Amino acid sequence: MPDKRGRASSACKSVALAAVLTAASLFPVPIGASTIDVPVSARLLSGFEVGTSQKRFGKLEFVGGMVMSAPEKLFGAISSIRFRPDGEEFVAVLDTGHWLTGRVTRDARGALSGLADARITPMLDMSGREPPRKMEMDAEGLALRDGKVFVSYEQRHRIDIYPDPGFATSKPLARLPYLIPNNELRHNGGMEALAVSPADSPLGGALVVVAEKSIDADGNLLAAILEGPLKGTFAVTHHPSFDVTDGAFLPNGDLLLLERRFNFAEGVGMRIRRIRGGDIRPGAVVDGEILMEAGMAYQIDNMEGMDVVKGPDGSTRLIIVSDDNHSFLQRNLMLEFKLVE
Repeated sequence: MPDKRGRASSACKSVALAAVLTAASLFPVPIGASTIDVPVSARLLSGFEVGTSQKRFGKLEFVGGMVMSAPEKLFGAISSIRFRPDGEEFVAVLDTGHWLTGRVTRDARGALSGLADARITPMLDMSGREPPRKMEMDAEGLALRDGKVFVSYEQRHRIDIYPDPGFATSKPLARLPYLIPNNELRHNGGMEALAVSPADSPLGGALVVVAEKSIDADGNLLAAILEGPLKGTFAVTHHPSFDVTDGAFLPNGDLLLLERRFNFAEGVGMRIRRIRGGDIRPGAVVDGEILMEAGMAYQIDNMEGMDVVKGPDGSTRLIIVSDDNHSFLQRNLMLEFKLVE
């Protein structure tokens, strides 16, 4: 296990390279590809903080994690992940314009132990074809609801709706208006978090979207409730250094936001912020408590995707994944935490 200084240096180099790769869109999208079965190997993580056996971090308890690898070059670049009600089967989107499906496996303790039945399929556009350029299918946000899969894209900003089941081989059925003016969304910092609120919450099952870096005149992140009686735009306080990369609702209606930090002064970081569900309404500027924050001394990378699931023991769990940008300097991580109230 490398020391903290070595891990910090590697993390800085990896994210710096990732930024170059992302900005240049250097990773080609294969044309004419079909579904690929992907064998995934997993190296389990014994702890979250390097060199310690500590389990409690803020209001979260580390359950387990793993570093995932596969011989298939398309594996990686995970932007968002959503689990089915069983807490095992999942759907994920890659920012290269691909679907990733599969299921997690668990050991006798109920901790993550691997991935099974992993498959990668290219996403289709409105014409039913695979676009030749990554920027056309830069998938960032994902939501599942009522037999539909919703995907938010940046660069070519939109929210497409696919059928469920059948999303992997179908073109979008329709598009969902996202309320935020298109000229306010940054080219590579648009609608990053797309989440479905609980049906019995004040938002009544409506979709909510939060931008990664697109801000209003006061420097707050642009956001919107896309449906229902509270339909309208709101804003999320933008804390310096951190950008939103995904979001998921707790059963009680509170919204969790996954945020990522990278700068040369502070290095790589990850944190999770909790927004009270009752605060989310049109015209509001919302903020919330930090449940957990981690830096380069922890097992993190470019953390991009997060979902809330019910654990085998009935507890509320958070599963977080990283986007390796298809860089050999980065890792595909999956981490699991238990929410400790």
